[in-house]
Amino acid sequence: MATITTGDGTEIFYKDWGPKDAQPIMFHHGWPLSSDDWDAQMLFFAHQGFRVVAHDRRGHGRSAQVSEGQDMDHYAADAAAVAQHLDLRNAVHIGHSTGGGEAARYVARHGEPQGRVAKAVLVSAVPPLMLKTEANPEGLPIEVFDGFRKALADNRAQFFLDVAAGPFYGFNRDGAAVREGVIRNWWRQGMMGSAKAHYEGIKAFSETDQTEDLRAISVPTLVLHGEDDQIVPIVAAARKSITLLRNGTLKTYPGLPHGMLTLNADQLNADILAFIRG
Repeated sequence: MATITTGDGTEIFYKDWGPKDAQPIMFHHGWPLSSDDWDAQMLFFAHQGFRVVAHDRRGHGRSAQVSEGQDMDHYAADAAAVAQHLDLRNAVHIGHSTGGGEAARYVARHGEPQGRVAKAVLVSAVPPLMLKTEANPEGLPIEVFDGFRKALADNRAQFFLDVAAGPFYGFNRDGAAVREGVIRNWWRQGMMGSAKAHYEGIKAFSETDQTEDLRAISVPTLVLHGEDDQIVPIVAAARKSITLLRNGTLKTYPGLPHGMLTLNADQLNADILAFIRG
């Protein structure tokens, strides 16, 4: 397996496919998954001639199940370590859900200052802030995230099955075409990771205010969000993000769920490709 060791001694697994002299695309996965969640995108963009890179976040997938560092600062620093190790330049960074928060912090604090980033794409992403506060009334109450923590601690395997079979892909909607393989693959990825990383990661994706990250990003940024996203509310995420980005474009998808990058890969891949080449 291809791995690097970060400055604090954490071993991070990564994939690196395609020509090493091609424009790189680096993918940042969501909670509690792994780089495997980007299979449909990595295969597509590799066949389009790009160099595609994705890593497993610390505590997730095949990366080390370390005790500490489940926060956006460490997530972004780990991504930066991979980008520097592979010397990725003129790169497009694409993040989904929690990975959208990681990508935004990476681009704002590492990628742009180092001159490594060409464009960014935020898919169903958590920024600027998921938690409901006085300043962010569109967010979700803390009780929602406390419920996530309790369900994970009580029976992580069942909780992950319920999320994948229900709201993540919209399989709980009337008339939804349920795809058993998609549910099992989500569960497989989640159960590969550390329960502690997943538990503490809930705070990272729900309580991290990334307003300033978004304001700091100057490269062209495409924001994609499903209008039936039951995990990350579009009004608290994409519709706010686009007002903070200096060079952002928003595209929403009527009826599509949080997991649209898997269920609607053909549509999203085409839109992302047009943005990268545009």
